[in-house]
Amino acid sequence: MATAIQKISLSSSRDIPFHKLVLSQFNVRRVKSGLSIEELARDIERRGLLQSLNVRAVLDDEGIETGLFEVPAGGRRFRALELLVKQKKLNKTAPVPCVVREAGSAILAEDDSLAENVQRVALHPLDQFRTFRDMLEKGMSEEEIAAAFFVPVSVVKQRLRLVTVSENLLEVYEQDGMRLEQLMAFSISDDTARQEQVWEIIAQSHNREPYVIRRMLTEKTVRASDARARFVGLDAYVAAGGHVMRDLFEADDGGWLQDPAVLDRLVMEKLHAAAEQVRAEGWKWVETDLSFPWGHTRHLVEIDNTPVPLSEEETTRLEVLRTEQEAIEAEYAQADELPDEVDSRLGEIEQAIETLETRPAIFDPGDVVRAGAFVSLDSDGTLLIERGFAHPEDMEDESSPDTHTSAQAVEASAAHDENDDYATAGAEEPDLPDDAEDEEDVRRPIPDRLLSELTAWRTLALRDALASNPHVALTEFLHTLCLNLFRDDRSGACLEAGVRSVGLPLQSADLATSMPAHDVRARHEGWKQDLPQDEDALWVWLDRLDETSRLALLAHCLSFGVNALFEKTNPHAAVSPRTIERRLARSDRLASALRLDPVEAGWQPTVENYLGRVTKPHILDAVREARGEQAAEMIAHLKKADMAREAERLLEGTGWLPEALRAGLPDVSVQEATADEMPENVTLPEFLSAEIAAE
Repeated sequence: MATAIQKISLSSSRDIPFHKLVLSQFNVRRVKSGLSIEELARDIERRGLLQSLNVRAVLDDEGIETGLFEVPAGGRRFRALELLVKQKKLNKTAPVPCVVREAGSAILAEDDSLAENVQRVALHPLDQFRTFRDMLEKGMSEEEIAAAFFVPVSVVKQRLRLVTVSENLLEVYEQDGMRLEQLMAFSISDDTARQEQVWEIIAQSHNREPYVIRRMLTEKTVRASDARARFVGLDAYVAAGGHVMRDLFEADDGGWLQDPAVLDRLVMEKLHAAAEQVRAEGWKWVETDLSFPWGHTRHLVEIDNTPVPLSEEETTRLEVLRTEQEAIEAEYAQADELPDEVDSRLGEIEQAIETLETRPAIFDPGDVVRAGAFVSLDSDGTLLIERGFAHPEDMEDESSPDTHTSAQAVEASAAHDENDDYATAGAEEPDLPDDAEDEEDVRRPIPDRLLSELTAWRTLALRDALASNPHVALTEFLHTLCLNLFRDDRSGACLEAGVRSVGLPLQSADLATSMPAHDVRARHEGWKQDLPQDEDALWVWLDRLDETSRLALLAHCLSFGVNALFEKTNPHAAVSPRTIERRLARSDRLASALRLDPVEAGWQPTVENYLGRVTKPHILDAVREARGEQAAEMIAHLKKADMAREAERLLEGTGWLPEALRAGLPDVSVQEATADEMPENVTLPEFLSAEIAAE
């Protein structure tokens, strides 16, 4: 027997006088965002209330309805109506459409408020465009449309540009076949047929960036000297129906090809045919494109290969060519200019030598099945094939199950750790309220913002120390450059050489007045006054500068590139947790080499820069490390604000540092006092001592 489906019943709707409505305390929206109340009020004044308020009856202590209704969902609309009442534009007894939730409902008021704010979907850009287009066709101006929707006129203009885009491409975008940036790139041309041709071509390509679309749409003709034309050949282009425009009176370098779409199609067909031949060699993957970005192989592993050896005939030929080349160069070593025929012969010899020395590569078949190749068009119009690149995970030793399993476990562990990092970086931790006593007794991580501020202080101190040690500065500079140039390793550097001055976006209030800040400013101003203003004069001045001064100036300039900052990350951040980890590790090494001591540089814990920003267990840990267990027990009963102030006094002069500032120090331990030995200079204020005595 079939089970009957239980029917739902919807909440009733009715008009309630505005003065009978009150804003609920359970509305989840606390932060102002989006359309302002004033703008919303003007919109309601213009077009009326489009969406009812969600309300529920207010009950007294005995559970009897009071005649008032609270508004848990629709608070912004309520405030807008309230503003209209204050402006005498709406009667306070005016009926307001409301959906009334039954009294005593199991659905919480917070649930209704959260659902209304979360279960909303922003209008799709294509729907925006179609709506704006319809309004424009009905006589409204772009300014009037913008005013009606409370958006900038630029947004309306941007959306209306899509009127030039092919309907077929709009459908592709609607089906998530391309990004909005790509769709907007097509709007620069009103030739819908050409737009569709371009999309057909790049849909098969590796590079679909908007700039490629714009380039292909804006080029009306292609010179016959273009790499694509040389690759395909004019005969093949003409045979495919392409047209060539020539200037009968001027040298036109072969003319201009007037059908770029035909040319691009032939290029891709020829590249795909070449790719199939390469794929037949047994490679795991083959990527094809007109061109690949610079450094596209940097994250891949280049597998070993062996060049095909020269035959005896080729070896003899190479020796003859080199002997002839050396003889010609020796004969004309003193000549200012080579005769044309000699210069031409040297060019022929160099080309022949290069052809003989450029040998095909032989790859191990076991590597071929795990690696791949790139097929593209070289700048001179020839086919460019780059073989022998593998993804790191494909080069794991598949013959060793234990190794493979171990690698998977490490990867899973790293992914888990990274997810944990992302989870803890979801929101900024605010400074803790003084009266949150229960929360303060819980040991929680130091807030991300505080950690950023501490590392900002340390970064500035590192800059000051680096500028004072040219030897370490030059070593760090060369080390960074070697990693960049010889290993193509640019991630996680604590010295961003170039030099790009690294900003300190999060910093404590006392950073600008600190000793490192004073030293850096004074040094910078001193050099600035010495340097000539004229660019050429500056070069001469630097060239004549003594070596000690040159190194000192180099160290000063490099110091502005020091980046020892902790940054909060999230899954969409440009900097990964691994990069931050490596950056901090390298900054630790730099701090150790510079013998950086934050205490000597002027840092000491205060309520503002540390103690008032962490939980009570962190404060007690600091006092315990610096003054001993008994000192920590003396302030353990205090409220957070009093504890922080007394900890500041107790820690003064002890040299105690938080963990974020200790890295790189040769001895990070603080001399701890024993639990049964109270230092003589540790006392509490009279009112706190009396408080202890009373207990």
